[in-house]
This record gives sequence, structure tokens and C-alpha cells, in this order.
Amino acid sequence: MTAAVHPTAIVASSARLGDGVSIGPYAMIGDEVVLGPGTSVGAYASIQGPTVLGSENRVFPHAVLGFEPQDLKYRGEPSRLVVGARNIFREFCTIHRGTAATGETVIGDENFFLAYTHVAHDCHIGSHCIFSNNASLGGHIEVGDGVVLSAFVGGHQFTRIGSYAFVGAFTPIRQDILPFCKTDGNDAKTYGLNKIGLERNGFSKERVAILDKAYRILIRSKLNTKQAVERLESELSGHPDVRYLIDFVTSAKRGFHR
Repeated sequence: MTAAVHPTAIVASSARLGDGVSIGPYAMIGDEVVLGPGTSVGAYASIQGPTVLGSENRVFPHAVLGFEPQDLKYRGEPSRLVVGARNIFREFCTIHRGTAATGETVIGDENFFLAYTHVAHDCHIGSHCIFSNNASLGGHIEVGDGVVLSAFVGGHQFTRIGSYAFVGAFTPIRQDILPFCKTDGNDAKTYGLNKIGLERNGFSKERVAILDKAYRILIRSKLNTKQAVERLESELSGHPDVRYLIDFVTSAKRGFHR
């Protein structure tokens, strides 16, 4: 099986196309682009390298991937975009390469980037995330697995979004977003566990109950963060989910939305 390239598409001679790749009308595939097997690129979409896309990704019309970062410090140093498998990039989505700081922007598997979403330079995105329309991330943001960002969420650079977090529409992310939790509002605050999201991701009732207890100790008790972490360490640190929560909180450099 070979690639199917529309006669109006422009494909650089150094680009590498896997079996079953399809490229639509007027799409542009630049130098040092690798498209994995079964990947489709829609009309007028543009991909610039160095960029590597794994298998079965879908790039919809007018999406723009792998262009140089929007960073005034960028001076053309080598960097790249690395994308896993079975991601969906809808219309006018923009994903930029890294800078000299880390060298790459990285995206995992089976993420869904809706129209007009933006991922800036040096971000690291996990797998199974959903970015709703116009959700935008500044540079150097880390996103765990199973995260849902609602419409018009804006992420400040160097923040982190923990795994299985849900962030409500129009929420400004100024500090880290706790994993497993719902965060919402113009003055972003947590509002309990993301129980529906956890259930949809296969968390058992027992796992959810343990996380609910951990959340109440961390946020709802009258303990300060240091005291709450000490209590979590003594009571619940044997549970992997709580261990991840503790490590996330104690490694926060910008604080976290409470």
C-alpha cells in the first residue's frame, strides 16, 4: 500500500510518508516531516518539520502543525514536534515545535484537539485528553493523561495540569491544576473530584472513594498544605493514586488552584 497524494498538494522531497497516508487538496507537507501509516491530512492543512506523526492520526483542513514557536527568544535553533498515534487535530488547530529550552513539543496518543485549539512550544501532553474549542496553552505546560479542557480555557506558561483533571469553560489557569479534580471559574478553584471523568476512565468505586478522602484532607480540612500532606503520607500514601497526588502537590513550583 502506498500514500495517496492529491495532485495539488505540495510534499517536500525529504518528507517520509507511511503506507496508507492520504494527503488532501492544497495541503503542504514540509521538509523533515514523517507521517506514520494510515495518517490523513486534510485540504489546506500545513505540516512543517522537523515533525514526526505516528500512525493513524487525522489532521483536518486548515490545521497547522510543527511550525516554529511563537517565542521572541527563538533564533532558529533545531527543534521538533513529536506526536503519537490516533490523535485528531480539527480545523485551525495549531501545534508548534519546541525551543532550545527542551528541544521539542510532545503529544501522546488518542488525544482530541477541537477547532482553534493551540498548544505552544515545549508543551508535553499525555494521552486520551480532550481540548475543547479555543482551549489554548502557553509554552512549557505539562498535561497528564485523561485531561479535559473546556472551551476557551487559557493556560499560563510553566503550569501543570494533573491527570484526569477537568477544567471548566473560560477558566484561566495561573497555577497548577490538581489531578483527579474539577477546577472552574474566573478565579479558578477546585470543586471536588472529577467523579464522572474518573468513572468514564475505568476507575473503580474503591479508587474514587480513596481519592475523595484524600481530596477532603487536602482541600476541605482546616489543615495547611504541609500538614495535609503529612496526614496523606501517614494514612493513604500506599495507594498509587494518592502517591501521585502527593508528589504532584509537593513538586508544585507555582502553587496550585485550591
